[in-house]
Amino acid sequence: MSTARALDGTGAAVVRLVSMSDQMRTFKIAKIPADGVGKEVVEAGRRVLDVVAGQSDGKFAFAWEEFPWGCEYYDKTGRMMAEDGLEILKDFDAIFFGAVGWPNVPDHISLWGLRLNITQNFDQWANVRPVRFLPGIASPLRKADETELDWVVVRENSEGEYAGLGGRNLSARGPGNEVALQSALFTEKGCERIMRFSFDLARTRANKKVSSVTKSNAQQYGMVLWDETFRRVALDYRDVATESVLVDAMSAKFVLHPEDLSVVVASNLHADILSDLGSAIAGSLGLAASANLNPERRFPSMFEPVHGSAPDIAGRGISNPIGAIGSGALMLDHLGLHTDARRIEAAIEVTTAAGHLTRDVGGTADTAEVTDAIIEALRVSA
Repeated sequence: MSTARALDGTGAAVVRLVSMSDQMRTFKIAKIPADGVGKEVVEAGRRVLDVVAGQSDGKFAFAWEEFPWGCEYYDKTGRMMAEDGLEILKDFDAIFFGAVGWPNVPDHISLWGLRLNITQNFDQWANVRPVRFLPGIASPLRKADETELDWVVVRENSEGEYAGLGGRNLSARGPGNEVALQSALFTEKGCERIMRFSFDLARTRANKKVSSVTKSNAQQYGMVLWDETFRRVALDYRDVATESVLVDAMSAKFVLHPEDLSVVVASNLHADILSDLGSAIAGSLGLAASANLNPERRFPSMFEPVHGSAPDIAGRGISNPIGAIGSGALMLDHLGLHTDARRIEAAIEVTTAAGHLTRDVGGTADTAEVTDAIIEALRVSA
């Protein structure tokens, strides 16, 4: 509850209680299209989110602020984002991100200068990537034609193989003698928190199961710690089924027995690869949504499609907006707007079932046409 002041008939101030449900909540969203098709799909997502807000009967609205960071910004300034960018972003409710990367900037510079700069410094340690099979979209997996498939990849997003520890040395010894070291970081705290997150998520699903993925037979330190932590945490979730699978075997399982999957938790690198495999099995990377979450909400979380900047099709208006629009639904979930998130997901399904598809999934529609179809489905369902 909050208070509001008004004047009675005598001019005296009267304090009345105002229910939060009577007030519009305005969410501050930082919009970072970044590079390539990111600019097209982020705008598509914004359009859909604004329509949903407009249909909320005054319950909520979005205040968008766009930031021009990315490879073009790097060309002009030598930085991927403003020097005080993190300080600016920390006051937003969420970040809506496009894609990073362009041929003029080495990939490790563009990634670490923008996306990883945000996820690492804002401790967005849980990366959630649902694998969804949509009606009207053919999967290359024959089993998908007759089996209901639905699972979520949970990626440890703060350490592991992407911790950024290591270096290059001994180049002074001459060509062919340089040494590069890249160290993976596994902490018991980092392993435990992503595992508890995964078990809690599994409890909300029909198939209450968590599959842990490592390569502990070959990586005997960090990933053995992961395995041991998983077994310990599982004791607190006896209502959830578990399995531990080596990453190469899990790659095969994604193809051969995906119906057995529900929540798959893996390290930064392994989950990155497996989630792309899952999206390809579902039909296209263009369909895949993701959420980079700081579950404690000490910092804003960031929502982005899984696909890259796609320089080969950027600017042509043919990119698939569904990954970005689905990421918008994940953002609504994070903001507590669960019913509205389900409305977006339902509108996506209506759209694909009706054959409004971009070229990557066998259709002829462009980005704007698919976005318009999703908006129309939202209007029909309102």
